[in-house]
Amino acid sequence: MKKKQKINKKRLVLIIAIFIIIIAIVVVVVRHKSTVGTLAEQDTTSTGEVDNNVIEDQTENEENSGEEPKRKITEWNLMLANSDNILPEDYEVEVANIDSSRQFDARAISYLNEMLDAMRKDGITNVWVQSAYRSVERQKELYDNKVNEYLKQGKTQEEAEKLTSEYINKPGSSDHNLGLAVDFNYVNNSFAELEAYDWLLENAEDYGFILRYPEDKEDITKIEYESWHWRYVGEEHAKKMNELDMCLEEYIEYLENEDI
Repeated sequence: MKKKQKINKKRLVLIIAIFIIIIAIVVVVVRHKSTVGTLAEQDTTSTGEVDNNVIEDQTENEENSGEEPKRKITEWNLMLANSDNILPEDYEVEVANIDSSRQFDARAISYLNEMLDAMRKDGITNVWVQSAYRSVERQKELYDNKVNEYLKQGKTQEEAEKLTSEYINKPGSSDHNLGLAVDFNYVNNSFAELEAYDWLLENAEDYGFILRYPEDKEDITKIEYESWHWRYVGEEHAKKMNELDMCLEEYIEYLENEDI
């Protein structure tokens, strides 16, 4: 009998011990969940603060970067056409006749005529307009013809296009497509040996014209030096460009970064 009571007492102690352990485990679990929930709330708040800080930092960086928003150049006489700036397919220009076969932008043709008249008055008669306005379709024809010439010489398509682009702009990327360019005489650099070329270097800016592809700007224009190719930009801009010794690409960038 005493042995049975002793066993029952041990069982009771064991049950109580198990119960205490279970209670302890429950307490630990509850505390753990509470801690995790608190940390999660802290993380959420922290994450929100970080995100806001990132946005604030980005805004601050933009404000403190020193980069001002660029101006948009919209003047028609400063329209840039090159390999990086292809004219829109719907681009149209109103042209007027220079003679029976050549045309120029109607807004600028009076300045071209005045310049030619001034040259003649100064005794320069060995100068004439060889090419002026050129449609995109005509530009494509000239470009493709030149590419084919190089292909016949054994050049690859890539080589032919690269060589052609040094002298003939791709369709839609030429001043001629704008109606603002004029080529003089035989369209080669023998023009630089004439008195007319020297006269233009000295006086063309007074009529709003610039030498479009200078010899020392080939790395920027991506076009070989063309002494015969002159472009209308307007008197004010022509004089400023010459003063700054800039080609049109440089000048556009200069204007875009002026303070607004």
